[in-house]
Amino acid sequence: MLIRQSGDVPASEITPREIYRERRRFMQGMGALAAGALLGSAADAQAGARLTGVRASPYTLNEEKTPYRDVTTYNNFYEFGTGKSDPSENAGSLKTRPWTVAIEGEVGRPGTYDIDTLLKLAPLEERVYRMRCVEGWSMVIPWIGFPLSQLIRRAAPTGNARYVEFVTLDDPGQMPGQRSHVLDWPYVEGLRMDEAMHPLTILAVGLYGEVLPNQNGAPIRLVVPWKYGFKSAKSLVRIRFVEKQPLTTWMRAAPREYGFYSNVNPHVDHPRWSQAKERRIGEFFKRDTLMFNGYGAQVAQLYRGMDLQRYF
Repeated sequence: MLIRQSGDVPASEITPREIYRERRRFMQGMGALAAGALLGSAADAQAGARLTGVRASPYTLNEEKTPYRDVTTYNNFYEFGTGKSDPSENAGSLKTRPWTVAIEGEVGRPGTYDIDTLLKLAPLEERVYRMRCVEGWSMVIPWIGFPLSQLIRRAAPTGNARYVEFVTLDDPGQMPGQRSHVLDWPYVEGLRMDEAMHPLTILAVGLYGEVLPNQNGAPIRLVVPWKYGFKSAKSLVRIRFVEKQPLTTWMRAAPREYGFYSNVNPHVDHPRWSQAKERRIGEFFKRDTLMFNGYGAQVAQLYRGMDLQRYF
């Protein structure tokens, strides 16, 4: 698809619930995430604990949410296995506290931040987003997080920072899926700077009003709702500001199938299947895939003049 507007193409080339949750907490024994005003007592700061002080956001959808159970048991998180149920079954080994995220590269204020410090950068918001997997299924998830732009402004990028690279935890002892060679670890993703600064792009620390479960990318993950889900890197440990376009994990693994931009686009098929339709988890019939996952009014201007079949 070609958006024919002015602009230049970049030089470098998205059982009852309560019983289930109690069982899952026991099985996984997830660690604490954040303390103080953001959570209840520190002893309750684990998956399933309520996040407090969360405000409503104008960047949200009034759509039926995918059930909590589906959101937390049907996942792609290859660090814990390639099956959809593997993350929820295997992620209990991940220790999410203590946890730090390093800010590196072309920035005026590099540093390493404890998760508690990151959570104080901006008020937490609930944002209900459509999420579309490249495999053809989708969900509607109520995330809790804050705009990535808040962290970017604090880091003070230099004029050389054109892209943001995201690196996730590389620890086979905690992530049994990394003992396989299905991908080249650690998992790496990237955004162009204007994509990273867009108000829809968030760092999520929870869902459904609760601390983010391990299998969903605890304790902190990227969420970019107009791109296929693999762009939203999980369990982040490093955010780097760079001049050149990062070589992301899936681009390295299968460059013909996965491009850097990875915008949801019904007109650009995956080499092995169509992207024109999707199946919302919990629904029987498929529905039409929306350009930019339905966020075109907000993000189409980022890609003016770009041939989106070439820059897929």
